[in-house]
Amino acid sequence: MSGRSGDGGGTGRGLRSRQWFDNPDNPGMTALYLERYMTFGLTLDELRNSGTPVIGIAQTGSDLSPCNRHHIDLASRVRDGIRDAGGIPMEFPVHPIQETGKRPTAALDRNLAYLTLVEVLYGYPLDGVVLTTGCDKTTPAMLMGAATVDIPSIVLSGGPMLNGYYNNGLAGSGTVVWFARQELAAGRIDYEEFLKMVASSAPSVGHCNTMGTALSMNSVAEALGMSLPGCAAIPGPYRERQQMAYQTGRRIVEMVHEDLRPSRIMTRKAFENAIVASSALGASTNCPPHVTAIARHMGVPLDIRDWDRIGYDVPLLVNLMPAGQYLGEEFHRAGGVPAVMHELLAAGRLHADALNVSGRTIGECYRDTATSNRDVIRTYAQPLLPEAGFAVLSGNLFESAVMKTSVITPEFRARYLENPGDPNAFEGRAIVFEGPEDYHARINDPALNIDADCMLFIRNTGPVGYPGAAEVVNMLPPDALVKQGVTLLPCIGDGRQSGTSGSPSILNASPESVVGGGLALLQTGDRVRIDLGRRTADILIDAAELERRRSAWTPPALVSQTPWQELYRRHVTQLQDGGCLDFAISYQRIDATHGVPRDNH
Repeated sequence: MSGRSGDGGGTGRGLRSRQWFDNPDNPGMTALYLERYMTFGLTLDELRNSGTPVIGIAQTGSDLSPCNRHHIDLASRVRDGIRDAGGIPMEFPVHPIQETGKRPTAALDRNLAYLTLVEVLYGYPLDGVVLTTGCDKTTPAMLMGAATVDIPSIVLSGGPMLNGYYNNGLAGSGTVVWFARQELAAGRIDYEEFLKMVASSAPSVGHCNTMGTALSMNSVAEALGMSLPGCAAIPGPYRERQQMAYQTGRRIVEMVHEDLRPSRIMTRKAFENAIVASSALGASTNCPPHVTAIARHMGVPLDIRDWDRIGYDVPLLVNLMPAGQYLGEEFHRAGGVPAVMHELLAAGRLHADALNVSGRTIGECYRDTATSNRDVIRTYAQPLLPEAGFAVLSGNLFESAVMKTSVITPEFRARYLENPGDPNAFEGRAIVFEGPEDYHARINDPALNIDADCMLFIRNTGPVGYPGAAEVVNMLPPDALVKQGVTLLPCIGDGRQSGTSGSPSILNASPESVVGGGLALLQTGDRVRIDLGRRTADILIDAAELERRRSAWTPPALVSQTPWQELYRRHVTQLQDGGCLDFAISYQRIDATHGVPRDNH
């Protein structure tokens, strides 16, 4: 259909870019728009051709975003694909979101990048867009924007780094940090060796080569149907990544002519597929708030408890750090997301009739994509774990919090979850920290008397409190315990946790403490009970004492350091609701709802 003339979008009003570049009802404005876009060499014939769509390339690569920087080079192949399919490429910058670079947290900027993308997609002469993604928050920000405007959109992932190695062993980006911290705390390495160990895990362009949030969310984008099959896991330096960029550029032009929009792809069935795939992948605990945010902007109902209800009993199929032993190159060579989707399809766990940006159904895309390595991607019948989904807990500590069960180690399970008289439950003495600074200052304080029966809590780290929700819940035990071999304690908080961490923390607690959630009432020394079987988390004090504390509680004073922080705090929702801006979710499918914006002169 790529040669179709006159009706580019199938909407009855032609390509939306024609309202800028060929509107005989308003020759003055048409001339004004045309003359400036011709200054870098485009011709009148190109811009006025009724069958030539203008395709945006949302560029997330920059020097400030090293995980996405190679998109600067990939964009040339995207341009080639767009041109060869009969479109006009127009590349534009996206607000940078680098997980390891932005303070106080990259999560603060996810919604800012989303807002700016909405304005570009709606306010400029674009008929479709290639969304370049990679580092953690870039993927949800791009998909949230595409959902809101709802013009034809396709995701091009940047892909993971090559494998990292340290002392002839695999060193996973992000994951090695947590091991190195243990080694440093135990006194087995010094500061210089610590830096070398961590740096060894990032040997090339690309995002984390573990199943951290970056690879998780790019895999979710494919499971949602928003990228071409096989796109998510191709390592950044591989030639196939450049080839995928070209194919993506070609395909978006066809999507414009077919009027294939995100609203036809990101349906309720697609989101359920994404939940199931996340469990099988051993994906990051950051996926629930991100996917929930995308769904809310798409207008698809999705509750935090859907992650437990739909995905908890899905087995772990991918043997990738932090839940397994391999890294991104092995995952790609074993078949990547297509091989995982193949197993889930064969087991009847996916909606086979959900649509992919290729124009084919999920069933058609992945029916014949079996893995080539059963050690890296297991069969559904012989998984790494029989149940690997997210447990969603609630109680007087919070309305909801998430626990990633695929990273519960045998040692953690034996210490905390295998009491014959109280299976899958544990109680402990709470040690409460008021944020990461307080944690670092006091974790080794002998007066706290922290032992293996304690639980570490951290609060004031949610979307309002931090602001942006910090990845600080996975707290290392005191050095004295680490030296004894106790490297994990139960950790609970209203912040988030890096997807590269193997800690089975309970996090994303909502409502957060600074808005009056139950964590605000917890005191060091309280007994706390966690029951995974019943999905409960409670302070073991009577109702009268709990009410007394609630009556005495006052919200902490919050100091915003920038105008955006202040605006964000006023409007951000809790993590269980996606951490969206409360007013923004009412703006849906705005291209179809409002048509093109008013002229600017």
